[in-house]
Amino acid sequence: MKKKILLAITALFLVSALGYANTFSLKVNYFIPRGPSSATSPDSLWKIEYDNMNYSKTGFQGLSFNFSYEYFLTRELSLELSIDAFYSKSQVGDYWDYLGFEYESELWAVPAEYDKYMDVNTFAAGHRLNVSITPVQLSLKVAPFGRRGKIIPYVGGGIGAYFWNVAMQGDLIDFNDEYVYESTTGYDLPVYPLYAVDAREGEDFGKVTFGYHVLGGIMLSLGNKLTLDIGAKYNVAKGKMTDAFEGFDRFDLGGFQFSAGLNYWF
Repeated sequence: MKKKILLAITALFLVSALGYANTFSLKVNYFIPRGPSSATSPDSLWKIEYDNMNYSKTGFQGLSFNFSYEYFLTRELSLELSIDAFYSKSQVGDYWDYLGFEYESELWAVPAEYDKYMDVNTFAAGHRLNVSITPVQLSLKVAPFGRRGKIIPYVGGGIGAYFWNVAMQGDLIDFNDEYVYESTTGYDLPVYPLYAVDAREGEDFGKVTFGYHVLGGIMLSLGNKLTLDIGAKYNVAKGKMTDAFEGFDRFDLGGFQFSAGLNYWF
């Protein structure tokens, strides 16, 4: 993944060196993934994780960095090639309502409400989930009042290739395989196998999914060749799960992105 990011950034610099770009931009993004708040399908990994794990509601929000070159077709129209790099967030959580225990050298999970009936020690069961997303995007932007003023509003949209991967390490409960544990306290308790998991969707450099986006913002002049750029973007993309998480619905890679940075004008 890092090699692809570096290659994309290098390509942006080469475009500038050839004189095809009118601005070079460096911005800081704050990305809010759509998945945790919008997943409704029972087979969505986002939904399963947030239903079962005590993750923070904002734990997958985070920073990334935007590198872009913009070529002006006219005073009002431009093409922008950009990469949003280095978004990678992890959360470590425990299962909300289940505890782990060992029985005859095997690990099991029992509903936490039955812990008082257990005759062996229990422990918190949980795992880490890591999500990385790197969009490389081509956008058509419109500055309705041109680009000569002190204040330059713009809107636009386009397409992109989203490089991504998802990884999980820790404990995983198999809810599809229920057993009964006969406790010496006199209770028959429902239990489930608890496995060690080290799974990754997108080996090596990750997977690629195509999507689209819309954007808008405003540029404020700071001098002859420098502007402050404040904007927002909404990304739409869903990656197919085919490796370690085969059988899950498409993984939602989209969300809201807010950015601020500087444009250097050539």
